[in-house]
This record gives sequence, structure tokens and C-alpha cells, in this order.
Amino acid sequence: MNRIIIADDHPIIREGVKKILEKSGSVNSIEEVDSGEALLERLTQQTYDVLLLDISLPGRNGIEILADVKHIAPSLKVLMVSTYAEDQYAMRALKVGADGYIMKNKAPQELMNAIRKVSSGGKYVSPSLAENLASKLSHDSDSMPHELLSDRELQVLCMIAEGNSLREIAEALCLSKNTVSTYHSRILEKMEMKNDAELIHYAIKNNLVE
Repeated sequence: MNRIIIADDHPIIREGVKKILEKSGSVNSIEEVDSGEALLERLTQQTYDVLLLDISLPGRNGIEILADVKHIAPSLKVLMVSTYAEDQYAMRALKVGADGYIMKNKAPQELMNAIRKVSSGGKYVSPSLAENLASKLSHDSDSMPHELLSDRELQVLCMIAEGNSLREIAEALCLSKNTVSTYHSRILEKMEMKNDAELIHYAIKNNLVE
């Protein structure tokens, strides 16, 4: 894993990850970008071994960007590094082409283990997610209501459950308030719920928010 690029819109997070990587002594080059569009442009100019990709990026989120990443750089190993719980996005990310998924609250050593695993051609998921995946494969169960949502709709649901207003969500995602309102309406319709109180109760009950 000679060359690593970090895609995250928070400078403090990028700096913290860089320090972890530098301390490991196993990385020759570390570069960073703060948006998905900047990442795609950089990938057309340089080659990297591992991409550490955040989900919550301005504009298009990490999972939406991931398909383009794999098109531009098919051999690039991608580790999603996110604040969102695995139950929310890990399976979606892996299906799109991610090589692993780790939460930002994990210990530095676990992050390095995950990076080494994906850089060597393996897939990285936490033991709890692996157990959850095995359980789903062994039980023929119906999909959960939130699994019917698109990636963006799921992101909006989680942000609503975290107490954000539609205006705040629009600003954070660089979208218009009307667009977020449309996502909001679709979420209520798809999940067959009447209001935000029901959405928040569902999100908490199903561990979609911490």
C-alpha cells in the first residue's frame, strides 16, 4: 500500500488519519481531497493503491461516487470510513464495489488492519457485521423497510433521526430545500409512515443512529 488517498470533507479527520498512517511507517505517499468531484478529477491524473472514502461528502455522497471511482480506477482498493453504523451502509457499499467498511470510532490499529486487509486483496468487515451477514444468509427473512430506500434517501432519513431540519440537511448535502423535501416525502411513502416521529422511532429502534 505505497500510495493512499483520503476523501473526507473534514480537515480534522483527514489530519488524524494521516497521522495514523504516517505513524505506521508502511505508507510512502498520502494525499487528500475534500469532495467526491475533486476525488474523481485526481483519479484521472494519478494512481493510488488504497482510497479511504467517507460517505458524508458535499454533493454526491461516497456511495454515489463509488461507482465512478471503480470505473476510472478499477484496481483501486476502496475502504469506506464513516460515522454511519454498519447496519446503514456497509452492505450497500460492498455491493457497489467497496473492499471494506469501518467506522471512524474504531481504534487506530483496527483502521490499519482494515487498510492492510483490503490492500492485500481481501475484504474487511467487522466481526459483528460478518455475523449479521451470516445470519441474514441463513434466514429467509423479508427486507426491512429502510432497505427499500435509495442511498440518498437513507442518508436523509438518518440525518432527520439525528435531529436535523430539512433546511439543515439541504445545506449539509449542498442540495435545495425542495429536493430534500422530495426525498422526505419519498421516505415517508416507501416506509409507510405518517410523520418524522415515526421515522425517528424506527431509526433508533433499528440502530440506524447512535
